[in-house]
Amino acid sequence: MGSNYDLIVIGAGSGGVRAARIAASLGAKVAIIEDRYMGGTCVNVGCVPKKLYVYASEFGAAVEDAEGFGWRFKDAPEFDWPTLTQAKVKEIGRLNGIYRKMLNNSGATVIDGRGKITSATTVEVGEQVLTSDRILIATGGWPVVADIPGAELAITSNEIFDLPSFPKRLLTIGGGYIATEFSGVFNGLGSRVTQVYRGELFMRGFDLDIRRHLLNEVRMTGVDLRMNTDVTQLEQAGDGILAHFNDGTEAHFDAVLYAIGRRPNLDGLGALEAGVTLNEDGTIAVNENFQTAVPTIYALGDIIGGPELTPVALAEGMAFAHQQFGQGGNAPDYQNVATAVFSQPQVGTCGLTQEQACEQYAHLKIYRSDFKPMKHTISGREQRSFMKLIVDGDTDRVLGAHMVGPDAGEIMQGLGIAINMGATKAQFDATIGIHPTAAEEFVTMRTLSEEILL
Repeated sequence: MGSNYDLIVIGAGSGGVRAARIAASLGAKVAIIEDRYMGGTCVNVGCVPKKLYVYASEFGAAVEDAEGFGWRFKDAPEFDWPTLTQAKVKEIGRLNGIYRKMLNNSGATVIDGRGKITSATTVEVGEQVLTSDRILIATGGWPVVADIPGAELAITSNEIFDLPSFPKRLLTIGGGYIATEFSGVFNGLGSRVTQVYRGELFMRGFDLDIRRHLLNEVRMTGVDLRMNTDVTQLEQAGDGILAHFNDGTEAHFDAVLYAIGRRPNLDGLGALEAGVTLNEDGTIAVNENFQTAVPTIYALGDIIGGPELTPVALAEGMAFAHQQFGQGGNAPDYQNVATAVFSQPQVGTCGLTQEQACEQYAHLKIYRSDFKPMKHTISGREQRSFMKLIVDGDTDRVLGAHMVGPDAGEIMQGLGIAINMGATKAQFDATIGIHPTAAEEFVTMRTLSEEILL
């Protein structure tokens, strides 16, 4: 016998949980279905464990830097992989419990299992049949692995956090932010890391100056970062993996990580059979109200494309719940979304890249700053920070801000507020900086680096 709900949510990740909680708080009868783990990718195999591992990977360099400031260590620091992985498991388990408790406290019904859409108003979970006039798909994405011989020997970001032993030699395949972050993490923890990307320059989609600067900085940390390189075959070789590259060379590794992108998690969902249509990139097509081609089926989060970021999914979940059960709500503004890449060094960015700005504006003013962080004037580390502002030459409005360097993510959050409010370069200049910080450089860039008239 079926159960009738005002809303059925498939997927208890960031967007799904937010939509379910808010809808339930607005009086809706809600069921939320999850077949893997509470909190989705971000909590379990994404943002949270990744940031914890980034912290872990930075301590080694901090010890090295400390010697320039007078600290002396009798013994070389040692890293213990099981201590980190066990601490991560404990923390993620705590967060899983918090998510489940939040949902229960909101009044939503949590159902463990794989939800399958069997009609425009019906979802089956095992033998249980649920019905609703609103079905929300929030199942996120899934890592992609290339179709090459031996690909089954590789791992993805789903498995990298819980490897049974620490890989002393790691091959990372991919040139996006996920690949670059994991290369930095394992390099910092002590692995000999090789990262390959098949294109001319990694970090596609980011500002060109940022990509070029980061390339040099990552290489200086010790990562063997190779462009125009791809893997043609993997094969088992003793207790390791032999990778064959497109230039005819080969090398042995303890682990191979594929981080070449993610695809919509649609397997076994029944959405396409129910009439849901896709965009050209395979994501679910929706309108401004997150409605698919089937009027009773909705979708949000990574599975609809757009910025694949946890805060974006949260904003979409909030907007959806208020649209359906509240006083109405607007879809999030996807322009000027501040974001960070926890590479080493970090990247922070908000607004337009220079390449995007050139397509939209006829007159641009570009400001750049390249300097050694104050800390490293004494630590001796060869690292340089880079900052950039892109300004509309006609209105003086700041169109984009970009940074490579320590704390870039923390700094960019504040700049995101200013850029979203339409701040001008004159207003940046009139702001008194916090001294001595790297952040003050964004309000002291007075020298025009480049002027573009198109």
